[in-house]
Amino acid sequence: MTNDNNKKHKIVIVGGGAAGLELATSLGCKLGKKGLADITLIDAASTHIWKPLLHEVAAGTLDESEQVEYLPQGHRNHFSFRLGRMEGLDRKKKEIYVSPTLSDSGEELIPSRVFSYDTLVMSVGSVSNTFNIKGVAEQCLFLDTTVQAFKFQKQLFESYLKSYIGKNSATVKPLSIVIIGAGATGVELAAQLYEVTNVLAIYGLNEKSTVKLTIIEAATQLLPALPLKLATATQQQLVSLGVDLRMGRRVTEVTKEGVKTHDGEFIEAGLKVWAAGIKGPDWMKDMDGLEINHINQLIVDSYLKTNDDAVFAMGDCAACIWEGHNGNVPPRAQAAHQQASVLAKSIINRINGRGLEKFVYYDYGSLVSLGKYTTVGNLMGNLMGTVSIGGFIAKVVYLSLYKMHQVAIHGYFRTAMLTLSNAFRRSVYNKIKMH
Repeated sequence: MTNDNNKKHKIVIVGGGAAGLELATSLGCKLGKKGLADITLIDAASTHIWKPLLHEVAAGTLDESEQVEYLPQGHRNHFSFRLGRMEGLDRKKKEIYVSPTLSDSGEELIPSRVFSYDTLVMSVGSVSNTFNIKGVAEQCLFLDTTVQAFKFQKQLFESYLKSYIGKNSATVKPLSIVIIGAGATGVELAAQLYEVTNVLAIYGLNEKSTVKLTIIEAATQLLPALPLKLATATQQQLVSLGVDLRMGRRVTEVTKEGVKTHDGEFIEAGLKVWAAGIKGPDWMKDMDGLEINHINQLIVDSYLKTNDDAVFAMGDCAACIWEGHNGNVPPRAQAAHQQASVLAKSIINRINGRGLEKFVYYDYGSLVSLGKYTTVGNLMGNLMGTVSIGGFIAKVVYLSLYKMHQVAIHGYFRTAMLTLSNAFRRSVYNKIKMH
């Protein structure tokens, strides 16, 4: 597919999330190692964390060893990593444009650059959809990226110190945290925060945990991806933990002091977290004629190809029809994993002049973890249909999803060693990060 047979095929992958990193690793081992192609992964961050774990980063409970450094990962797996944020595309020249990388003080560390490609894969994930609600962008914290998750973790700990240290416990006002959105991210974050605040109390920062957790959801049911029975069980668990659930409440404005709902209620909040809805990044509105939908996702066919034969998209930034269902493939980690596997085969076929592999999404169910308290979900298969699971079995299956991702980027041996080392680390290090 290159113009010059003496040149290696240039594959550029933009976005190092679950799908992007798995694809870069796979192609690096299958093509880069043999000198059959040049694979370049571009991301605005230098490290990767599996997105379903960002709520643990925000709560400060994730082991730092779970982060993957892109540079050594690329070196081990024969692809190049370049730090930067994509800002433009020229399809005719087959070039993408990456903005300068700046320090915290505004100093230019890396100048703007241009990367040429023969095959381009967009895998930039998604960002929160604020639906243009007043005050959300200015007053809420988000969990779209690792940087945002660490920002939340820092503000959480600082707010806890400000609320309790040196205060009279009899008159102290509870730290109030409001989570807007009762999908998997919001529910899992609430359970994780409950555990964290109790651990902080055990550590002696406060005699008793008095953090007030509230979830606001426009729908009348938690976790719409799960059956009603499981959603109800999850709701009962959250209520037993003391989480205040405000269902059927649509947020109309967020202020510095709290959150306003459509029925005129005002809920005070020291920390506000937005976890309701996703969309593609705003800069994807101008992709040199590539078709997008109303939430900035690139429209792809059943081969994950855009309206440009040289440009593909996968993961949360791609809108792919879910055949046999009314709608698109859902933005889940299992979908990203499946798309990366199929696209790796398609790109190899493309280089060799063969046809593309068709993507067929297999839904294996949904799982939601409430930390140490419980895990619930449903498994789907041709032989057993839909089966609801909970407790230990659900926790094992939930963990296995992450292990599949680790195996895809590290292989079986390294994944086993990481799992073993993390088990030992947990017996030595703090349960939470407090800085």
